Amino acid sequence: MSTDYQQAREALGARLRALRLGCPEGRLTGTQLARRLGWAHSKVYKLENGQQTATPEDLRAWADGVKQPDAYAELEGRLRGFESHIRSWRRQLAVGHLPVQENWNMEVARSRVIHAWEEAVVPGMLQTAEYARHLFLRYADLHGTKRDTEEAVRARLKRQSWLYEPGRMFRVLVWEAALHALVCPPSALAAQLDRLTGIVGMDTVELGIVPLAVPLKIPAANGFWVMDDRLVITEDWHAEMWLDDRDSVMTYTRVWKLLRESAVFGAEAQRVISRVRQAL
Repeated sequence: MSTDYQQAREALGARLRALRLGCPEGRLTGTQLARRLGWAHSKVYKLENGQQTATPEDLRAWADGVKQPDAYAELEGRLRGFESHIRSWRRQLAVGHLPVQENWNMEVARSRVIHAWEEAVVPGMLQTAEYARHLFLRYADLHGTKRDTEEAVRARLKRQSWLYEPGRMFRVLVWEAALHALVCPPSALAAQLDRLTGIVGMDTVELGIVPLAVPLKIPAANGFWVMDDRLVITEDWHAEMWLDDRDSVMTYTRVWKLLRESAVFGAEAQRVISRVRQAL
């Protein structure tokens, strides 16, 4: 978890504690508030010490429980502020994958140049419908969320129209491991690899493949996307992170450049893709 995010969570916890101690009816202990809200005492402790992220419902209950309902707007604003950087998958996917894809579409539309690195999957901007469909189903199963698969696939494919707009540039690196990963049936992966072969040479796409056998300047860690020079989007199993501070953007840009030194392009990239395709 990022330091900034944890500091914001701890600051919210300190504010919650202040509200509890300043209850108009008299100072409340953590045990008294927990009993009033029907919570375990440990939940009050974790929220106040920044060990658990509050939900909007938690904040509403807290404000009402300490008899200061007008404080909810402030608390919710604090939560919204730091969660704009760390976006929990549990919350984002509560109503399905479509809203997440629509948020991505808006960010992509704002961008002129995108630098991307993917180590485990083919990048969404280059996915076929069938490949994307299997990914959405696997993640819906993982998180136990709504299966709005077809709507999400259509939204992701809509984003690909960006590739055909003049003045855009998608500079993307893919680790060869992603080309081998059977996250879908072999027939779907074969079609996806055929799609990648056709992408090589597009004037709005620079596709680099990092072969498995080449030396790396830096470990092939998690995937990320740099939108112009203003925003990085990366993800982990628990959340998607939107980082807009200059230091983070510069760090991810340096990582991308180091990974690019190991990549092959053009006909050589096509040969790597074809070799994997033939192995299927």
